[in-house]
Amino acid sequence: MSDTYKVLIADDNQSNVELLEAYLANVDCETEIAVNGQDTLDKVASFQPDLILLDVMMPKLSGFEVCKQLKADPATKAIMILMVTALNEAGDIERAIAAGTDDFLSKPVDRIGLVKRVEIMLRLKNMEDENERLRQYIEQMENSRT
Repeated sequence: MSDTYKVLIADDNQSNVELLEAYLANVDCETEIAVNGQDTLDKVASFQPDLILLDVMMPKLSGFEVCKQLKADPATKAIMILMVTALNEAGDIERAIAAGTDDFLSKPVDRIGLVKRVEIMLRLKNMEDENERLRQYIEQMENSRT
């Protein structure tokens, strides 16, 4: 894995934030906290996370709305999003997928399951970033020949 990964924990419940931070303690990542939907969008701009653990039920903007906005923006669409929510009805999962989430985890969160998902998503993000760097390099090489 390259540099330290950045994980944004977006949840308005302090207990949930503390639990997620504790679960991520042994994962090689830097964390930042956002307390509502608008704060999440603001922190994405300043912190530039690789992964967001996104609660669905938050004030100002729901996780669904935040996810839709991030995935619609070319500058942020590559950020991995793991929705973490107490909602677990089929309709909620469909809404999360329609919003563009990369994965979905129901509360109460299992530590091992969360850590494994985070590690896999960060590895996937790293591979996608590397593919993009290679694509740009190949494009530069092709352009330099013309």
